[in-house]
Amino acid sequence: MSVDQRPADTPEAADSPAEAEPAASEGVPAQIKLVLGVLLVAAFVMILNETIMGVALPELMEQFTLTAATVQWLTTGFMLTMAVVIPMTGLILQRFTTRTVFIAAMTLFTVGTILAASAPVFGVLVAARVIQASGTAVMLPLLMTTVMTFVPADRRGRTIGFITIVIAVAPAVGPTFSGFILSQLSWHWMFLSVLPIAVFGLILGALKVPNLGETRPVRFDLLSALLSAVAFSGLIYGLSSIGEAAAGGHAPVPPYATITAGAVAMALFVLRQIRLQRTDSALLDLRVFKSRSFTVGVIMLLVSMAALFGSLILLPMYLQNVLELTTFQTGLVVLPGGLAMGLTGPTIGRLYDKFGPRPLVIPGSFGVFGALALLTLLDPVSPVWFVVVIHVIMSLSLSLLMTPLMTSSLGSLKMELYSHGSAVLTTLQQVAGAAGTAVFITLMTTGATASLADGADAITATADGIHTAFLWGTGMAVIAVAAAFLVRRPATDGAEPALAH
Repeated sequence: MSVDQRPADTPEAADSPAEAEPAASEGVPAQIKLVLGVLLVAAFVMILNETIMGVALPELMEQFTLTAATVQWLTTGFMLTMAVVIPMTGLILQRFTTRTVFIAAMTLFTVGTILAASAPVFGVLVAARVIQASGTAVMLPLLMTTVMTFVPADRRGRTIGFITIVIAVAPAVGPTFSGFILSQLSWHWMFLSVLPIAVFGLILGALKVPNLGETRPVRFDLLSALLSAVAFSGLIYGLSSIGEAAAGGHAPVPPYATITAGAVAMALFVLRQIRLQRTDSALLDLRVFKSRSFTVGVIMLLVSMAALFGSLILLPMYLQNVLELTTFQTGLVVLPGGLAMGLTGPTIGRLYDKFGPRPLVIPGSFGVFGALALLTLLDPVSPVWFVVVIHVIMSLSLSLLMTPLMTSSLGSLKMELYSHGSAVLTTLQQVAGAAGTAVFITLMTTGATASLADGADAITATADGIHTAFLWGTGMAVIAVAAAFLVRRPATDGAEPALAH
């Protein structure tokens, strides 16, 4: 079943304060709703799986008699696989139909989950995580591209709001979920518990997801793929290694060596894509950055994701190392914020559809700034409820940013660039997460070391280091506040996407 995908001319709004109204529509057809529902469930399970390993690492160290540096490859391998595969999704989503890509992604994820649940040795478990990541990397760009292609412009905000549930709630639930599983059962059940949902999603998708969209024979450029793999994996691994080394760990490869290799490969990759764009054969089409709305949105999303991942790594350290809470208690503390962020996504999406992005992203950026400023007040005797309140404020503020920014950024592109825009957004979010983690951990460690040198005890020094990191994070948030005033709603030509028939 094919769909007529007529290229839509959707130029972004100019610098004029007048913002174009979105195209009117009669709603999203049942067929598209079904496809989006299946994609949302699949993406939720996959992202939940991505976040459940952190709590389990100590038990796996004991189970397989491993060092911390070795067991960390369960998360590092997953992350690097995502970094290699995601930039290729722009090409994948053009060459293959929705149904084909979905079945392939869910099959990889399901096979990886079965292998992980039954892994007899650590090497098999790492391989299973890599297979899982190969499927996970494709799902979110597929979901975003499907929304942008088949959902009418005036309903995209609320639809992407549901995607916010996936992005926000799954990471929030992950540590709590894995902590509960490990308190009752063995680590195998972290995978066995999601396996039935993965199998159900695969079967439902195979039966119900149609072949939406038309494909085109885009040439695969091997050199671009190799440069992309070195560039993004080098940058993400190097940035993550900086954080690990700053926290007292040991990186097998010097962080700055991998960052330098990644930066050189990135420069060559960009030059290669600019050349291939002339024949519409780029692996990752960088013409998306010609859109002012897309570029501004990406900058704000990068700052927001860096703040999100930085706080997500520091808050558990504060709760466990300073307030001395258990892992499960820590998961419960950050759970309300994640739920608040996800559950408000559809409402914020509807507000976007009605009012556009600026009335949402401006207060959202100030909210992130304020939450980071409040986090600088944490000390060894701060009450837990205060941490919960701050985290909820930050989560709600990030929700005000993410849905409008993703919708307006991708909406400013022409239809043929949607898949590339989704790939760029998802890839750079991974880079921003690694960068945020590295910067916050490094600043925290530097501050803690200085405090210890001044004679503070270990708990006070840790609290001082976290204060230093959040103080710098507050300064970073100023960039998001300034950029918020540049956001515009993209104009549309009033044409609705053609649907299956």
